[in-house]
Amino acid sequence: MNNGRSSPADLLEAFVISRCSADAATWFTEQLGQLRAKPDDKTVYLALGYATRRLGKGDLKLGAADLASANTAREGWDPSDWSLDQAARLAFILASYDADASRFRDRLEQLFRTADVGELITFYRGLPLYPEATLHVARAREGARSGMQPIFEAVAHRNPYPAEQFDENAWNHMVLKALFIGTTLAPIQGLDRRANPTLMRMLCDYAHERWAAGRPVSQELWRCVGPHADIAALDDLSRVLKTGDDQDRKAAALALAATSTSAGKRLLESVPALAAQIKSGRLTWATLDKA
Repeated sequence: MNNGRSSPADLLEAFVISRCSADAATWFTEQLGQLRAKPDDKTVYLALGYATRRLGKGDLKLGAADLASANTAREGWDPSDWSLDQAARLAFILASYDADASRFRDRLEQLFRTADVGELITFYRGLPLYPEATLHVARAREGARSGMQPIFEAVAHRNPYPAEQFDENAWNHMVLKALFIGTTLAPIQGLDRRANPTLMRMLCDYAHERWAAGRPVSQELWRCVGPHADIAALDDLSRVLKTGDDQDRKAAALALAATSTSAGKRLLESVPALAAQIKSGRLTWATLDKA
């Protein structure tokens, strides 16, 4: 406990114990004790290896209060879709930290190198909880380059780490990769805050490639275009307003609402019904995502 707040490790322990049998909880707390007393590789590997067998893969099923506690313990931490064995494994990893950040990083790297897909997802989801966050940027970038959607999403979705630690180049390529592999942008934390002119141009170029190939363009793409739209990007948004379906047109209008240029404002005024929905709050990226 720290200043009345639970640490992520404390919360993970509580989440697991409250959601498993008495026998499983006893085993779990014994493993934590051993790891804190003797955090060597053998103890770590044994605890991780038996986690699923002893605890199962059931959903944590965290409530609103649990998620609020998680965000208080670590801003942006969102374990809403974690499983019991994932929480336990990350509790074990955190318990193995002995104040030597380099040794912790090296052990974690070894775990990544030998992990199966399920373990990789768990370890990448733990990125915002590991000590000395900057030591894990290269590993996070590798996960964000993965062509396997579940692994990519473990890094990119509901995870504060990329927005905090990725430089502009890594961030931009992660966003583009999300579109390329067909996943969504909405769960990416910091999406609006990290928008930038270079990303805007990358996304518009990608949209042109899709159009040239006769393929659809994700409506979410325009979210990262609007705040930094130049004349060429405004032409693209005008095209979407004229030729897109209802959802596409709404996305283009939302993008235009984020522009600061007079040309962008005039273009939004050309679709007064959509402009009115945005002004009233009835049309937002959140409502569009749910449509």
